[in-house]
Amino acid sequence: MESKRISLRGVHALSMDAKGRLAVPVRYRAVLADWCDSILVATIDTSERCLLIYPLPEWEIIQEKIEALPSFNTETRKIQRLLIGHATDLEIDGNGRVLLPAALREYASLDKKLVLIGQGKKFELWNEETWNARRDSWLDGNADSDSLPEGLMQLSL
Repeated sequence: MESKRISLRGVHALSMDAKGRLAVPVRYRAVLADWCDSILVATIDTSERCLLIYPLPEWEIIQEKIEALPSFNTETRKIQRLLIGHATDLEIDGNGRVLLPAALREYASLDKKLVLIGQGKKFELWNEETWNARRDSWLDGNADSDSLPEGLMQLSL
């Protein structure tokens, strides 16, 4: 599968059923069917309690880079174990749903109300309450210009 120039963006409120299934927003279904044969890979975010969901071709690029890192470095090995170890293939079914494994749901405290955030080449999946709290804290905080990367300081929106 060849990586295509497609951007996943937007904020989507979703519901998860009692079996751990959620419906992929309709606007992405055909795009994902073409891009990755409806195969996604979900893993944990190591800095926030949310999930990262990649179209398979994008995940394969990330996994290759992670595997190429030196495994004798303690921090690198930790990241390899967490990201690759939790990586789980998800298939979008005929009804446009994916089943999230219990271990991933538990890690991100996912329950009925979810938020799917497009991040370009991947999605983030959050518990709605956690997302709202984090988003509000980021918006309420004042950005420390000393901690922003130089490239971001040069960006004009």
